Parts: sequence; C-alpha cells; structure tokens
Amino acid sequence: MENPQKAKVLVVGGGGRCHAIVDALSRSSKVGKIYCAPGNAGIARQAECVPIKDTQVKELKDFALAEGIGLTVVGPEVSLAAGIVDAFSDAGLRIFGPTKSAAVIESSKDFAKQLMAKYDVPTAAFRTFDDYGQALDYVRGGNFPVVLKYDGLAAGKGVVIAEDYGQAQEALKDMLLDDKFGKGRVVVEEFLTGPEFSFMCFVDGEKVWPMTVSQDHKRAFDGDKGPNTGGMGAYSPVPLITDEDVEYSLEHIMKPVAAGMVAEGRPFKGVLYGGLMKTPSGVKVIEFNCRFGDPETEVVLPRLESDIYDIFSAVTDGTPMPEIKWSSRVTLGFVLASNGYPGSYEKGHAISGLDDALALGDICIYHMGTAFKDGGYATAGGRVLMVVGFGDDLKSAQAHALKAVGCIRCDNLFYRRDIGWRVL
Repeated sequence: MENPQKAKVLVVGGGGRCHAIVDALSRSSKVGKIYCAPGNAGIARQAECVPIKDTQVKELKDFALAEGIGLTVVGPEVSLAAGIVDAFSDAGLRIFGPTKSAAVIESSKDFAKQLMAKYDVPTAAFRTFDDYGQALDYVRGGNFPVVLKYDGLAAGKGVVIAEDYGQAQEALKDMLLDDKFGKGRVVVEEFLTGPEFSFMCFVDGEKVWPMTVSQDHKRAFDGDKGPNTGGMGAYSPVPLITDEDVEYSLEHIMKPVAAGMVAEGRPFKGVLYGGLMKTPSGVKVIEFNCRFGDPETEVVLPRLESDIYDIFSAVTDGTPMPEIKWSSRVTLGFVLASNGYPGSYEKGHAISGLDDALALGDICIYHMGTAFKDGGYATAGGRVLMVVGFGDDLKSAQAHALKAVGCIRCDNLFYRRDIGWRVL
C-alpha cells in the first residue's frame, strides 16, 4: 500500500541517465511511488513506466496533475528545450530543471559561446556562420584540425573535428547546405588539446553545488578510434584532474556562468553540465549542457550518499541545501552498443545473463535502450546497456565491470574494452 506521506515522483525520459536517476530516487526515504515516461524495460523494475513521449509536454503535465505527482525530474534536453518546466510551473507543479529560456545554454552553441565571451569564462576562440561560403573561407585560412559545431540540438552528433580542408568542406555542407540536423548556424572553434572531464553541478540561480567529476569516452572504438558517439563509457572520480583543477573550474567557470545567466534574465535551476578540458594553458570549456550527462550520470549518481530527493527539492524550492556527500569508492562503466552504432543498427536481439552479472556484486546495470520481447529483454536502441563496476580503485572497478560484461549474452552488441585507459 502506498504511503501518503511519501512523495510521488515522475522522471521524464527513457535512457540510461533516467535509469540512474530512478535508481537514486529509489534509495530515498522520502519517495514512495516512482513513474517514468516513457521509461524502458530495465527501468520498469524500479518504476511504473507510462507510455508518454518525453516531448509530449501537455500529456505529461495532464498526467502529473491527474496522479498528484509531487515532483517531476527531467532527463533529456529535448523536453527542456520544448518548455516542459515552464508548462509544469504554470500549472503549479514542482519540477526540477531549467526553463526553456535557460536551456538555451545547450540548445544554442552560439549563445553559450557569446555568454562565455561576455563574462570572461575560458573557452576556445570561435566564430559563428550561417553562410556556407563565408564559413569555408574562414576555415581555409585557419589551422587544422578545426572543430565545427552545429548551433542547435543534434543528440550529441552535431560536432565534427575536421582534420583537413576536405573534411571541413563536407561537414559544413552537411550542416549549412543540406540541413542534416535542421536549419541552423555553425560555430567554428579552435582545436584544444588535453584530457576532457565532465563537471556537473546542481544550480539554483547564483548558488552552485558541485558533483564529483567524471570522464566520458566519446569515440566508438578502443584507442579513441572511430566516429563520435553519445558516449561509450565513463568513470569517476578522475585522477588526472586535481582538487585545484576542480576548484578553479567551480570559481572561474561554473559560478560565473550561473551568475551570467541570472544577469541575462535567464536564471538557471537544475543541473548545469560543464564539458571541460585541462589544456596546457589551463581548464577551458568545450560545451555546456542543461541537464545530467549520459553516460556520466550512470557513474556519478551511484557514488551519491545523500538523499537525492532532498537535493532536488532544495534546488526546486529554493530552500537550504543539505550536505552533499560522495562515496570514496570508484565507479567505472562500459556501454554495450548495437553493432553499427552510431550509424544504422538492428533492434530486437535477445539479451540474457543480466541476473548472473548482477549476482557478482559491486555491479549496477543501467538500461539505455532495451524492450521486453518473448518474456525477456531485447535490444531497442543504439546504446543498449551500461554495466558499472565499483571498486576501491579504478583497476578493481574496471575488473568488476568487465567480469559482469562477460556474463551478458547477446549476438549483436559491441563495447570498448579500454574505458579508463588514460589513467590505467
């Protein structure tokens, strides 16, 4: 029977990030019933999945009102860019995430770059173009490699590192002539070098609370080869990033950006994600996201020892933040992806062995793209599962995760075997 004193929570989204959020909420003493829309087959073990898409804002709002949802937590950027927070707030519903006008820090790369330039936040030199010929002339006169970013949302696929003029020409044609990601502009950036890391913070206006840092692996194959993906694995913490680096990033990047958003009349509430790089000349911003990262959330939230419902509530309501505590244990996770990803891939391949993997202990398995089929799990996306190992150090966390991956059987999955290689 439901406890009326405990909150009903709705999580919007359906991938691995949302599974990690649901998992963290399920550990809260304040949370009763959890719903997830649309969820996935793995999330269904911990929440009631509701068949509403993450962009169906009106239907989600109507569901929250009808069910008496006490708090809604938004996973994906598409929902935020669609104005879900504005719609829920107007209806008197509590919701964790930024408004549409604040989510522009992710939905427009050019906005984010102009904001950083205005408030002296360290980032790569850049120019923005909407004309193919002008962009091509600019690139022709510069250095290679060069970074080309589609200005709008492109599900993590709108960034090309062009090694030469031919690659740049092809990418600019995709973005500005063929409208591969939609009608939009292109930001041309200088190429920076150094280890990247993900720095997520809880933000309420000018107040910023840091999470533990993590590192994602974007390329599809071992040794950082192959095309860019949404992420093939991650680990936390990151030994390459010192406490001084984190402190600098908090004081010179995350706090000034939060304050800048307030000054621009777009106060930010929710998770501000800094994709940062430790360059030879200091930490600089690669990108900002307006929500939890994926797959970083799957290695960061399992290390959270505080009650996440209290944290979400403090940000949403503007009340004092409880102490945020992190486990000293290390997490490292491998993404199992469908053959062909990030290009075209098949769905519907049977998956087995998940219970065997979990039985090993020191393991979390987050479902990214799965469905129920013939009484079991089947592949239903590009990235399918993330297997996260815990350990006292990176090597043991990696060993636990690899052993668990070895238990999982599916004839259409591949994974990188070198997650954590920069440290290990």
